[in-house]
Amino acid sequence: MTLTIPGFDHIRLPGADGVELTAAVSGSGSPVVLLHGFPQTHLMWRHVAARLADEHTVICPDLRGYGASDKPAATDPDVYAKRTMAADVVTLAAALGHERFALVGHDRGAHVAFRAGLDHPETITHLGILDIVPTLDMWNVLHGASAAVGYHLFLMAQPPGLPEAMIAGSADAFFGSFLDAWANDPTAMPEEVRAEYLRASAAAVTSIVADYRASAGIDVMHDQADLDAGSQLAMPVTVVQQDWGAQLGYDAAGVWKAWAPDLDHRLTRAGHFMAEEAPDEIAAAIQGLLAR
Repeated sequence: MTLTIPGFDHIRLPGADGVELTAAVSGSGSPVVLLHGFPQTHLMWRHVAARLADEHTVICPDLRGYGASDKPAATDPDVYAKRTMAADVVTLAAALGHERFALVGHDRGAHVAFRAGLDHPETITHLGILDIVPTLDMWNVLHGASAAVGYHLFLMAQPPGLPEAMIAGSADAFFGSFLDAWANDPTAMPEEVRAEYLRASAAAVTSIVADYRASAGIDVMHDQADLDAGSQLAMPVTVVQQDWGAQLGYDAAGVWKAWAPDLDHRLTRAGHFMAEEAPDEIAAAIQGLLAR
């Protein structure tokens, strides 16, 4: 049985290109879409979503390739391009009657949100980003021995076949290692939630790898084209992240400022799974963003 956010409706909605997504929806008021990260599902938003639903319509989809959403075969690079996944989100929101909405993403969902902000500036009113730098910048800041922290990025960038076989052969150990290593407060992820993440991820190895593989190819091309064109995010942007700049030797706020002129950049003491470890802090950051 798929776990979802208590008190939310769990519904199927259209994405792009005939793909269907599953989403948890509740609340009323101005719409906010929350996109989950790896190796998780929309369930990661359970605490934050409940807080926001008092004043907003909150929509928490499983990304294509994850959770209970469709997992199309990666027949070409576009299938899991963040451009396509961003189109999923815009299509899904429109199906609920929202032509404009705020968008917040964590980890993989943050890469989708970033692309949506660039591709759909007329649709995304506010943009929240949790614990990433844009795809192009991500590859640029990973160098030397410190890049070992992102070994999974390099593994899943390899041609189809070997990564999928290696991960499927030890799925719980592979996905569980990130749930363990990236959490500052393991108690924030109860056993039944952890089990749901492991179950959902083990059932989606091929599509998860395809999502990551796109970020080593077509997503870089799209980011580079926007950088060359001088494209920037037109809406207010809030970024909350761990102090990766200090750990990896780059100016994280400066990286984001180049893309987002209207930027609120914050560091957190919470771990990577900050929406679960520090939901009050993250909900307050989102509420502050929506007030701008």
